[in-house]
Amino acid sequence: MPTYKLTVNKKKYKVEVDADTPLLWVLRDSLDLVGTKYGCGIAQCGACTVHLDGKAVRSCVLPVAAVEGKEITTIEGLSEKGNHPLQEAWATVDVPQCGYCQAGQIMSAAALLASNPNPTEEEIMTAMQGNICRCATYNKIKEAIQIAATQK
Repeated sequence: MPTYKLTVNKKKYKVEVDADTPLLWVLRDSLDLVGTKYGCGIAQCGACTVHLDGKAVRSCVLPVAAVEGKEITTIEGLSEKGNHPLQEAWATVDVPQCGYCQAGQIMSAAALLASNPNPTEEEIMTAMQGNICRCATYNKIKEAIQIAATQK
């Protein structure tokens, strides 16, 4: 079995897994980083969203062989103390109901704000449309992103 050298949340790891193992399962099963969730397995729901070199990607369909040498950030690495402006805004607005999709939602929102620090409502809706929330907290998600955008 091949060995892959990964940088996850600014830490170096070596994992021995098959080349086609999805990054999601490497994070959860090999590195015990369980904040990233499995939702659909076909990159349609967004629950598994992480950052790869700062861009939001779906880890459930991304083979580990494709990420070696790249910077991977999970929800655990977004901020050391869970105090990223988005995480604080999520709590302020009380976004989560069941909470299952929230890590993916926050990671998508963080990528949006990194590339567009002051998005319009339409830009937020466009950027977040690939993240599904079964509890339909979309209005609160949008509100939290708008709040976080003002916290520079």
